[in-house]
Parts: sequence; C-alpha cells; structure tokens
Amino acid sequence: MTATTTELMAFDDVLASYDPALGLEVHVELNTASKMFCGCPAVFGGEPNAGVCPTCLGLPGAMPVVNGKAVESAIRIGLALNCEIAEWCRFARKNYFYPDMPKNFQTSQYDEPICFDGWMDVDVDGETYRVEIERAHMEEDTGKSLHVGGSTGRIHGADYSLVDYNRAGIPLIEIVTRPILGAGEKAPEVARAYVAQLRELIVALGVSEARMDQGNLRADVNLSLSPKGSGVLGTRTETKNVNSFRSVERAVRFEMQRHAAILSSGGSILQETRHWHEDTGITTSGREKSDAEDYRYFPEPDLVPVAPSREWVEELRGTLPENPTVRRSRLQAEWGFSDLEMRDTVGAGALGLVEETIAAGAAPQAARKWWLGELARRSNEDGVDLVDLPITPTDVARIQALVDARTVNDKLARQVIEGVLAGEGSPDEVVEKRGLAVVSDDGALGAAVDNAIAANPDVADKIRDGKVAAAGALIGAVMKEMRGQADAGRVRELILEKLA
Repeated sequence: MTATTTELMAFDDVLASYDPALGLEVHVELNTASKMFCGCPAVFGGEPNAGVCPTCLGLPGAMPVVNGKAVESAIRIGLALNCEIAEWCRFARKNYFYPDMPKNFQTSQYDEPICFDGWMDVDVDGETYRVEIERAHMEEDTGKSLHVGGSTGRIHGADYSLVDYNRAGIPLIEIVTRPILGAGEKAPEVARAYVAQLRELIVALGVSEARMDQGNLRADVNLSLSPKGSGVLGTRTETKNVNSFRSVERAVRFEMQRHAAILSSGGSILQETRHWHEDTGITTSGREKSDAEDYRYFPEPDLVPVAPSREWVEELRGTLPENPTVRRSRLQAEWGFSDLEMRDTVGAGALGLVEETIAAGAAPQAARKWWLGELARRSNEDGVDLVDLPITPTDVARIQALVDARTVNDKLARQVIEGVLAGEGSPDEVVEKRGLAVVSDDGALGAAVDNAIAANPDVADKIRDGKVAAAGALIGAVMKEMRGQADAGRVRELILEKLA
C-alpha cells in the first residue's frame, strides 16, 4: 500500500524513531558566452526563442561541438571539490520526452563523468560534516515552460502553455553527493550549509553568477528515512529545483516529517519527484521517479570523447581560489572575530557579503553588524536569503561611511537601508530624497537644547549639581523634537556648555 497522507510527525519524534539520509544534486549554470554545444548566446532572459539555432533545437543534420570553456570550468569545479579528473570521458544521450526538451533527449554524462570521488567539509554549529561528492558532470539545460492561466503557475489548471527555448543548451554542471548519513537532527542545517558553501566556492571560482533567484544554481533535495540504527537506506523522494538556502533547509525538515508520518502509519514511500512550494512551505507530488535504465542512456554518437591532458589539469589546479576552510580561518584572524561571531556569520550565509563590504571600505564589526542585524531581520521578514536582498555590499559600506562621517546616525541609517531595499536609489540618493541628514548646525541644535532645558528644569538642576549622566534625558528630548536627526554628540556638548 502507498500512503498519500500529508500529515506530519513532530520533528523530535522523527529523530527518536528514524535516521535521515540526505542526497543533494546541485545544478550550476555556467557563465560561458555561448551554449554547451552551439554558438548561441548563453544569457538570462531576452525575447523568447530569440537565442536558438538548429543545433540547440535538435533539427535534423545539425551537429554539436563541445564548448571548451565549459570543460575548463567543469575541471576547475571538480578540482575545488577534491575530485579525481577523468583522463577520458564522454557524453551520453539521456532519453525522455518533455515539452521543453526540443531534441527529446538531453546531452549529459552518465557512467563516465568528467569529475568523480570528491568531498567538501562543512561546519554546522562548530561540528564538521564531510559531504562526499560522487560526481560532477557536464550537461545542457532544458528550455522553460510557461503555464498561462490558473492560480498556481503550474500545468494543472492552466489554460495553455508556452515554451521558451532560449535556455535550452546552456552549459550546466551537475554536482551529485553520495548519501549524507549521521547528521541526525542537524540534517536540515547540513543541507543548507553545504549548498551555501558550494555557492560560495562557485562564486570564488568565477564560473557562474550562482544566483539562485535567477536559476543559476538550483538544488534537488533527496531524502529518505530508515528505522533508527538499522543502517539500511529507505526509499527516497527528490524535491526538485529548490531555489534558496532557507528553502533547502525547510524542504529537508518537511520531508523528514512527512516521510515519518507515512511510515509510522504503516504506509510506504513512493519514489517520486516532488515540487517545493515557497509560499506554503510544503512539497507536493510531481511524477514517479525514473531509474537510470528508464532513460535508455547510450553514448552520444555526434561528439568525440573528452580527454583533458594531465598538464592542463595541473595548470588549472594552479588557478583555484583559496580553500573555504582556510579562507574562513584567515578572515577570522584578520577581522578579529570570536569563534561565535564567525560561526554566526557563516551560518547566516553572510561571509562573502561581509568580506565584500569590508573590501568596499567598512570596518569588520560594522559590516557584520549590518548584515547580521538589520539586514538579517529584513531577510527573515521577507522570506529570502541575505544574498537575494536588493542591496549590495557596496551600498552597505557606503551607509556605514555616512554613519562614520556623522551624516546619519544608526537610527537614520536603518531608514536609508529601508529606502535602498525599496528601490529608491543609492544610499546618498535616499538620504537626499528623504531628508535624513543629521542636523549639526549649532543654531538649530541650540534652540532645541533650550527647549529641552526649559521643559525639564529638574533634570537641568541635576546636571548643574554635577550629575552629568542625567544629560541623557535631555539628549533624548532633543532627539525627539528633531525626529532623530540631531547630532547627539554635539547636543551633549551644548547641554553641558549651557548648564556649566
């Protein structure tokens, strides 16, 4: 019997009875100038079906040619993931019918990937988990279907569908892990940390924009449960195209709870693909998952094998960026962060953002304050990852520069951030448009100080008697009168001068 219940088991109860096994398949869209097997431009967006040719449309007689830059990028990704690089590999045809596959097969790699047997260490709450990489192989992307009508944007309930083949043929690297075992309650966080660190590595390599909001990097989350301590892998489901770190974590947690509810009621798990719904935080059934033999893989007859020389591989190894673990240790020492501060920065997915903000001129603690404070709050409210907020590290550094120059204070800086996020322009433009600059003019400040002293004679008397700490109450009164735009330091000086 196959259960279809959508009931969930409490997460703690899941952990008491079952062991989770994770598997992650991450598709990285390469930033090559042209597609994988033809000269069409590999660009995001554009007029539908404008960037196509006979080759990427699979028309009779069209012959593919491998993109050399894509092969180079694949090798560099594999080396950065500690993979072995094949001395000889070839492409295969993965046969399946889908409307956005104009050839009715995908040119991919099957049993002979270019990269294999790698690993990446990820840190979660001070504990290191080794994620083993089974393979990283080259393939081409599909087109894009647009379902018109209905309320979900999916084919069910749509009035009709359109297909845009611009994306068909864009180079992809698919990075597949082996089952990740032993993570237990940390399984959702390990999945998130792995995808976040992988994105960080891809960006450092310069082979992709790796923007999840634009589909440059997409994660498929495989999950299964087995009876606690059994050591036997259960039946897995694959949640497709999860497009944020936060959603990767939520999808793992949801599927653990859903699987456990089905298994505990005596049901069985259907091996299938599932859709992730960002708005509701649930998965729904897609289609029954095919096994490899169902795709009828066979070697691609129109492409010669790829045989990278060992000299070329070693040359590419010399272009690799710093190892992420070494990099974090170096940055922590340079920035003077405590272990807890660094752990929180990495856990929030803010390491690269903080680094870029510092490079743009901000002090380390100031950069960390904004990304893990106000901006983290906004990302949580909006349900998006920090990297997807419409504000750049350069913007944040400029906001801090405005604070350092006493053009705005911290309270006003939050309004500047709000304006930038709302699309009102650069930090300087927001300050001008909203009139947020701090008032430092002694005339205006002096008048406000006189008003505060007149309204609070008892506080003024305390200050005259030497209780300087009481000045805080008058400063607060002045700030209130001037809507937070007074230079607090100068206000304090004026108060003490007038009451000396």
